[in-house]
Amino acid sequence: MNAETSKASELNLPQAFLLLATNDVTGKPDIPVFALRTTLAGAILAELDLIDAIELQGKQVKATGASPETDLQHELELIRGKSRPHTPKRWVSMLEGRAEVQRIYEGMASRGIVEHVGERHLGLFRAVRYPEKDHAPEAALLEKIRAALSGPPSNLEVPDTSTDAGTAVAGTAVAGTADAGTSDARTADAGPADATAAESTKPGDGAPAAKPGSEAPDARTTALIALLQASGLLVKLFPEADLTRANELSWDYWPTRAVEDELRMIRIAEQEAANL
Repeated sequence: MNAETSKASELNLPQAFLLLATNDVTGKPDIPVFALRTTLAGAILAELDLIDAIELQGKQVKATGASPETDLQHELELIRGKSRPHTPKRWVSMLEGRAEVQRIYEGMASRGIVEHVGERHLGLFRAVRYPEKDHAPEAALLEKIRAALSGPPSNLEVPDTSTDAGTAVAGTAVAGTADAGTSDARTADAGPADATAAESTKPGDGAPAAKPGSEAPDARTTALIALLQASGLLVKLFPEADLTRANELSWDYWPTRAVEDELRMIRIAEQEAANL
């Protein structure tokens, strides 16, 4: 494992998603704010699921009782503390917000990955942005995702979802234009992924299982691809990517199903408001 790959593996899913969703130069999101906040909430659920702190039981999210070390202890305690469990979509709507985005940004700023830059407008309002300071973690993430997307699409076996009440929406694109100042570094990074970093995709959580003898991306990379796909960011970062491969990797992953459902409801509400 090289140094860049090591730095990427140290990022949790909310940090990895937010880093990729932020313009390197301007420090502002490359996707609409509502999509950023909603997908970040899904990334929090995905991270807690990945470290076995929570799980989907039927249609409800429940804490497992495990106590893994995590930067998301506040969110985990929130889930544990509820007397009645909630659906993934309900948790996404509860976790999405400016405060969560700010906290994840500040965590990366404290590690020197992004820089906290404050600006005053008209002497009254203060805007904060987070331009990139250390490109190595993002470069490693892009390298791993590119390697995962370049794999043969036939290597994945789609799970049987006939008993699942939810439907997978793997290719939902979110409207919004990328900031014109997007760093060229994202498209310039290239190179093979470190083969020793590969792990088996986490079974039993709605993610596709690799067929025997195939090399599947590690569970963290698979979850990140699903989040990028749900937010509409994947096609912006990798315009030449094989969407069939991306769809198979993100198929029926319960945290991103919740994100897609919430984004769909937000867009419907916006359309209805526009027609009033």
